[in-house]
Amino acid sequence: MDVVPTPIVMIDQDSDTDATIVQVSFGDRLGALIDTMKSLKDLGLDVVKGTVNTEGAVTQTKFFITLLASGRKVEDPDLLERIRLTIINNLLKYHPESSERLAMGEAFGIKAPAKKLDVDIATHVHVKDDGPSRSLLYIETADRPGLLLEVIKIIADINIDVESAEIDTEGLVAKDKFHVSYGGEALKSSMSQVLVNCLRYYLRRPETDEDSY
Repeated sequence: MDVVPTPIVMIDQDSDTDATIVQVSFGDRLGALIDTMKSLKDLGLDVVKGTVNTEGAVTQTKFFITLLASGRKVEDPDLLERIRLTIINNLLKYHPESSERLAMGEAFGIKAPAKKLDVDIATHVHVKDDGPSRSLLYIETADRPGLLLEVIKIIADINIDVESAEIDTEGLVAKDKFHVSYGGEALKSSMSQVLVNCLRYYLRRPETDEDSY
């Protein structure tokens, strides 16, 4: 039986000062790259360069993208989420077999995953210091449309600044890292606890936030 690999879509805001890096891997099945690049351009983005690497049986494609109008990297969370969903949509279009391996398969795909993740069990939120002026927030939870906007809104609501982000979609799971600060400094333990509690509360109750869909 042909085993369907886990599709991975990663958005990296940290590694390059001038461009947003989008990395896609799906076993050795990454066709339709031209269409993906066209879809990104339709969002008002410029693909500055693209690389394709093969590690074992996995093909990894990286796009370095900037805003067409300004030549700058993408900062708008709404646009970052649209990039993520656009790429996942393309994966589903050209590789319908990926539908059962992606949480988005239920929203946009041919076939929903046979087994959904229990949001409560799947959700992990941690904060640790990353130098004197910022902290690293790590979130792992069941993926769903609008998740990135939801998370950034919660962070902003408690006046914490997001300096950079890495948004990683692995099949049914979202694994996101954010460099955050409060008043130009790393989060103190009390603020870290407030952030963790808020995120756990919202992420474990996805049905309460209809606006994110």
